[in-house]
Amino acid sequence: MLEELLSYLENKNIVILGFGMEGESSYRFLRNHFPDKKIFIADKKIDLLDNKPELMEDINVEVSVGENYLNGIEEYDLILKAPGISLKDIDISKIENKITSQLELFLEYVPIFTIGITGTKGKSTTTSLMYKILIDQKKDAFLLGNIGEPIFNDIESFTKESIGVIELSSHALEFVKKSTNIGIILDIFEEHLDHYKSLEKYIEAKYNLAKYQKSSDYLIYNFDNEFMKNYNFKYKENDYAVSFSQKPNTKNSVFLENNFIYCNNKKVMDINEKINLKGSHNINNIMFIFAVCDILNLDIEKTVDTIKNFKPLEHRMEFVGNFDGIDYYNNSIATIPEATISDMKAIDNINTIIVGGKDRGVNLHELINALKNNSTIENIICLPKTGEYIRDGLIDSGKNVQFTNELEEAVKLAKQVTKKGMVCLLSPAASSYGYFKNFEERGNLFKKYVSSNN
Repeated sequence: MLEELLSYLENKNIVILGFGMEGESSYRFLRNHFPDKKIFIADKKIDLLDNKPELMEDINVEVSVGENYLNGIEEYDLILKAPGISLKDIDISKIENKITSQLELFLEYVPIFTIGITGTKGKSTTTSLMYKILIDQKKDAFLLGNIGEPIFNDIESFTKESIGVIELSSHALEFVKKSTNIGIILDIFEEHLDHYKSLEKYIEAKYNLAKYQKSSDYLIYNFDNEFMKNYNFKYKENDYAVSFSQKPNTKNSVFLENNFIYCNNKKVMDINEKINLKGSHNINNIMFIFAVCDILNLDIEKTVDTIKNFKPLEHRMEFVGNFDGIDYYNNSIATIPEATISDMKAIDNINTIIVGGKDRGVNLHELINALKNNSTIENIICLPKTGEYIRDGLIDSGKNVQFTNELEEAVKLAKQVTKKGMVCLLSPAASSYGYFKNFEERGNLFKKYVSSNN
């Protein structure tokens, strides 16, 4: 399976750009197959070598760290870039044609069937559910990308029967010039604008998932999304349009009608079925799954059984527990206003909501209006930085709006003001960066403070 890939890499002078989880995976893969190959590693972290003693012992490795870590990379044949490295403010004219990634090399040189899933929200849940459906139907599936393993970790295990289910961020897709056999774009909203020069560039990165597909491949896309409607992209005849609000006038479609999901006019699921995935956004994610089932001829009854038994992932509309008569939910993954607005529709009896995080210039007007108009939400606890704007926008709203700099204090306030028998929800509508390592750390701390006796 790997002969063509190894042949391509054999005589290349390679830079590994970014030495996080994926960068380490690339290093191990290259070193396993090319024990004597000279490898250049570039990473901004000044203390990289302090934590990676194996690099110090490798005489065929050169490492560049600190502010000038990019110096000299244009001299190499191939730049194996990790998704988290932003080149937004870098002149890449001399290196752009050398930039590649595990994803691109895999799609170019490893002949297995691939399902790529992207979108601003819902990627992890949809990818995990798709993987579980395939496993339950005895397929040789691998969970890869953001939520799974770096691709090179599993690449030795692939066979011609394997199916790679890959969660793909815009960062992973930004420079790729290959697309998956089935591509899913769940939705697009304003996010990661700190990583891109414009919203258009962010959307363009998402559409790389489909831009290089063959005529025999499939794109499953959100027919209702405004950003996608306004993006000039030529869909193929066999692509699938997914709509929550209407029956698309396309050859292939998934749509809702009278509380049933239909795939190409075939009734596949009653949305009133009891499932663990709450909210209309999750129903929408499930609709994309049925398009894949139609393409791959999967068993619909088994698919519905898997959906009904599938539990939400951690930090994604996660029920933390009932403490002192109050139900607590953790949706730390809600990093955009649209996600928080969706949460407010999905969960009944929210009395207190905790919002706020890193300011990335996203418009908060609709969120502020939704908070004003929600009849059950009485307490809005705001965290920096976006919480300051939300607080200011709710003056004279009649709500109990409080501001604090600390999540622990926010939880203490929530315990004091939330009515018994009602819900307190963490749904920040903003990124965690600058205040927490990531959304997982924020969610874990929320759960810790909720369950403490303080």
